[in-house]
Amino acid sequence: MIEKYYPYEYVKNIYCIDYKKLWDMGFRGLIFDVDNTLVHHGDDSTPKVDRFFERLHKKGFKTCLLSDNEKSRVERFNKNIGTLYVCDADKPNVSGYEKAMELMGTDKSNSVVIGDQIITDIRGANNTGLPSILVHFIRLPGEKHIGKRRYIEYFVMWTWKCRKKYRYRLGDIRRKK
Repeated sequence: MIEKYYPYEYVKNIYCIDYKKLWDMGFRGLIFDVDNTLVHHGDDSTPKVDRFFERLHKKGFKTCLLSDNEKSRVERFNKNIGTLYVCDADKPNVSGYEKAMELMGTDKSNSVVIGDQIITDIRGANNTGLPSILVHFIRLPGEKHIGKRRYIEYFVMWTWKCRKKYRYRLGDIRRKK
């Protein structure tokens, strides 16, 4: 039962993913959560994130932001990126993930979800039949409060680490330095 919360992979952040390897594996659509995956909760996009999306698009990837946030928040974040998006997604409901793939023109065989929350992002990906990459959530220096859900996620990840058959299901997509 707990397996429905397991990611395929776990990395420190979006910059630690080997996107060339994902491309070589046939992935063409990248579905990103926004808050605490790309930027700290509520923040606007940064020049670094803008350049990151520009590089992904130049490589040929289609991207879509999948967020439970309202439209004004997602549009403000997306201002300099100009990618596709689905707001008010009601994750882990599968409809948002399906809408993201529809917008990108991709399907379950060539799309992957990247997010920071097991209970919403990863569970939704698993419910939809999509591979997922969990990134460690963005936390400001000195930030102490992480919320009750994060403690549940720590437990889930502890069990994930103990069950080797659920780890590296994409073949370890961490970028080598």
